[in-house]
Parts: sequence; C-alpha cells; structure tokens
Amino acid sequence: MFSPTREEARRFFLDSWDKRSRGLPLTPLEHTAADIVSLHPEYHGLMANGERAVARDWTPEQGEANPFLHLSLHLAIEEQLSIDQPPGIRAAFAAGLQRRADRHEALHEILECLGETIWQAQKSAAPPDGAAYLDCVRRRLRYNDKLPP
Repeated sequence: MFSPTREEARRFFLDSWDKRSRGLPLTPLEHTAADIVSLHPEYHGLMANGERAVARDWTPEQGEANPFLHLSLHLAIEEQLSIDQPPGIRAAFAAGLQRRADRHEALHEILECLGETIWQAQKSAAPPDGAAYLDCVRRRLRYNDKLPP
C-alpha cells in the first residue's frame, strides 16, 4: 500500500496541476488529481505557490480548512467510486446524482462522510466503519436534497 508523506502528497497535487497547466502528459492518477484541482478555483493560487504551500500548516485554530486534505479526500473518493469500495458506494452515488445535477456538490456530501469516518476511526483507534460510512453517504445524498427518505 502506498503511504506518501505529507510533502509527497502535496507535491503530487502541485506537480499534477503544473503538468496540466503546461500541457504535459499526465498519468491517469495525475489526470484525476488535476481534474479535482480544477474544480477548486479557490486553490489555484495556492497551486502556483508550490514551496510555500508544501511547508504551510493549516490548523483548526486558523479557521481554514487544509486544502491538501480536501483534495486528498476527493482523490480517495474518486478511487472508491472507481472500484466500488466500500461495496455499494458507486450505486449510492449514482442514486444521489439522480437527485441533484451537480456532481461536485454530491462529492462534497460524500467528503463530509469520509472525513467523519476517518475522525471516528482515529478517535476510537479502530478501523474505519465501512457500513457506517455508506449509511452516511446514503443519508446525506438523500436528506440534503430535502427529499423524503
């Protein structure tokens, strides 16, 4: 299993965006990463400021979300959807897209669930609960539309 350091993960996004910006060939994973960055224009300035971005810390006390964490969660979700892991996430996402036109908005609903699942796993020193994660995804994609369950 690949387990990049914080710096490696950040450089991956920076390098993928730089290659996209310069019209260079991308691997499939770099292509996905650059697509995710393109969905977040609020991070484009950060991507242009590589070394400072690699070194910077984002803490809850600063009141800012860590953009690299956000992008990494997006990347994890795209991978989950591509392999349907946990089983059923692809169908839950497809059903959620039937209720909303904005794919990125739907991904952000899943992102909230993934962040919560990771936090719970860390808090309890246990593996992530895939069933609870999938339940959260289904609930958020359904209820946040104000549709009946």
